[in-house]
Amino acid sequence: MKVLCISASNILHSKENSISQIICLRISEILSEKEIMCEIVDLRDYRLQPCIGCGKCFEHKRCYNDTDFNIIYEKVIESDAIFFVSPHYAPIPAKLSMILEKMEEITFLHWWKDNEYRSEVYGIPAGIISHGGACDWALKSYKAMVNDTIANALDTIQCKTVPYDSEWNTGISLPVQRVLEEDYIFPIQKYDWNLLTQKLRDYIELVLQEVADLFC
Repeated sequence: MKVLCISASNILHSKENSISQIICLRISEILSEKEIMCEIVDLRDYRLQPCIGCGKCFEHKRCYNDTDFNIIYEKVIESDAIFFVSPHYAPIPAKLSMILEKMEEITFLHWWKDNEYRSEVYGIPAGIISHGGACDWALKSYKAMVNDTIANALDTIQCKTVPYDSEWNTGISLPVQRVLEEDYIFPIQKYDWNLLTQKLRDYIELVLQEVADLFC
């Protein structure tokens, strides 16, 4: 089984302290316990370009103008499951938006010509994990702005978003434990990683079960 974990943060100065990256690493560690390979894609390492609607992807199902997108898209296609780990920006990070819009364009153009078209990512189970700079009270807004936004795009490209439960039907959102204000322009966020890791374990099990069901 191959799992892809996409760290969507754009923040360069956070380096290895990026929360998105840390979450991806936790996912990878949990999967390694099950001897499942997980590749992490850090979008900060890629120079992605927005879709310009040229339509050239109709012929080859790849972007004519963006080699880095094509590299990531190949990894997506080859995966048995995908995790999207995204902070709340406006509402999602720009590079993640670029990836989703290009996958949507490729799928839409082919579906428009053939309504029975199945995309190259058809049915791949996808987990969505959002996070932000606030505590529990903000989680439902993160769901609406981040999880639901990503899930809508995944529905267009024919991936299968894995729900956490009936309320959290587009994945999970992870809160901060507390926020500190120090002599720094950004807030300092502290997390209860023991609690969050258990929630990640629970959600990972649900995603893996979706993968197992595909092969039954």
